[in-house]
Amino acid sequence: MHGLILGLTIPVIGTTLGAAAVYTFRDRMPALLDKLFMGFTSGVMIAAAFWSLMIPAMEMPEGSGLTRILPAVAGFIAGVVFLLLMDRMTPHEHGFDSSTEGPSSHISRTWKLVLAIILHNIPEGMAIGVAFAAVIDGTGYISAAGALALSVGIAIQNVPEGAIVSLPLRAVGNSRSRSFTIGFLSGVVQPVAAILTIWLASVMVPLMPLLLAFAAGAMLYVVVEELIPAAAQGPHSNIGPIGFAAGFLLMIVLDEVL
Repeated sequence: MHGLILGLTIPVIGTTLGAAAVYTFRDRMPALLDKLFMGFTSGVMIAAAFWSLMIPAMEMPEGSGLTRILPAVAGFIAGVVFLLLMDRMTPHEHGFDSSTEGPSSHISRTWKLVLAIILHNIPEGMAIGVAFAAVIDGTGYISAAGALALSVGIAIQNVPEGAIVSLPLRAVGNSRSRSFTIGFLSGVVQPVAAILTIWLASVMVPLMPLLLAFAAGAMLYVVVEELIPAAAQGPHSNIGPIGFAAGFLLMIVLDEVL
């Protein structure tokens, strides 16, 4: 129980530390750091999606060959489709990019940024939740240390992500305290999504491989649709791959050490 509470709390701490950047920077993050953090977050999420989610999802089912991996394939596709639909159905705006995605809406730019944050954090929260659900289920495919490593990895990438959240809010005219508060609250989405996923897995245990792969597919959609393009555009685009390598290697180290 203590490990679960810790696993749900650590990511919020990471987001909170990042959101506090509004008290350090004036109204936006330097372009070089922005590209570095985007790449870093991409590396963490891709490594986590593969080692912490997809591999256990493929190993859990009985049988062999294609039959064994079908639940993981189905879950992965479902995760991608889910985020694709959410992306199309929700009016939102990413960071400092003034273009709006989703259906036309009269809601303020602040709330469009908040909705983008929620879309980003849902799959990460689901990933944490399904990892700890697998630990609670006692299958042995994911250890408590492994689930905690995933949580720590997401928490570390939440630090720059929190800044990426709060600084654009400050840039569009919100006060520092309001920008920080919204940035902090954006992190609360993750434990909420994690708890809902744990509950769903507890009442539908046979769906565990599908849920693991679902979270992986949703995370990779966010990376490919949002983070990698953002890291590759504009000045300092060569810094993105460096951040990616650092985040990817960090998750490998955490997975091995913990």
